[in-house]
Amino acid sequence: MNNNHVYDMLVVGGGPGGYTSALYAARSGLDTVVLEKLSAGGQMALTEQIDNYPGFENGIDGFSLAEKMQKQAERFGARSEYAEVLRMDLTAVPKLVETSEGIFRGKTVVLATGADPRTLGVAGETELLGRGVAYCAACDGMFYKDKTVVVVGGGNSAAADALLLSRVAKKVILVHRRDTLRATKIYHEPLEQAENVEFRWNSTVSALISGDRLTGVRLRDTVTGEESVVDCDGVFVSVGRQPATALAVGQLALDGGGYIVAGETTETSIPGVYAVGDVRTKPLRQVVTAVADGAMAVHMAEKYIAENR
Repeated sequence: MNNNHVYDMLVVGGGPGGYTSALYAARSGLDTVVLEKLSAGGQMALTEQIDNYPGFENGIDGFSLAEKMQKQAERFGARSEYAEVLRMDLTAVPKLVETSEGIFRGKTVVLATGADPRTLGVAGETELLGRGVAYCAACDGMFYKDKTVVVVGGGNSAAADALLLSRVAKKVILVHRRDTLRATKIYHEPLEQAENVEFRWNSTVSALISGDRLTGVRLRDTVTGEESVVDCDGVFVSVGRQPATALAVGQLALDGGGYIVAGETTETSIPGVYAVGDVRTKPLRQVVTAVADGAMAVHMAEKYIAENR
């Protein structure tokens, strides 16, 4: 690798937003490299079945979709480098990204580092992912049609997930550690009116019960300490997400949740730096919204490069 080489675009993160940026940039003739520490796809690659991404009438698994996105970008000349990003200087000219495999320089940087769902932290949670444990109701809700599901959380995302699942599942049990929802009032009435939604207040999940798949959860009362078992087919963990923005702290403007402040243009507080996908402030985090961000970031980057020759 030539440490003095300056790319037109450095893409940090090889998820759907990152590889869409790489595809659009490479097709536009921009010299582009994707820096990914593991493998293509990000959170999407862990999804067993994606049924709501247009163009795949029978659905597709996330890993295969990620591979297709990577190959498509590379077909037009984008490079992939498997490297862990250690440090960034986003105000430098050119912008500098230091990785485990050396230093990369670029005129623009697209941050597609994603956000990881916060977990329950109970035994077996990782092993049961896709076999009863889920983190996205919009993604996986239909797998639980006419079944019983537990939603854990009390904020807006948990309330929205419970409401969505109430239209699909036979029964929804909303488990919250307090005695009232933190979600905004707009969610309260429709949840209370839904005949198939049950509330378990002052409760936390202390254990997952399973054979080959999840069969139930053990709940602990936060007031009395008593435990009880709830039979269910699935548990949706909706206790928030942790955006991967540690390297941006002190450089980019972040919101209260740690997400990069960037609107529909994906422009951040530093010119020439763009945030796409789950890592930026947005109301809906889906594969399809991430790829839209990727296309927009390249559109804005081309304009930036043209104005800063």
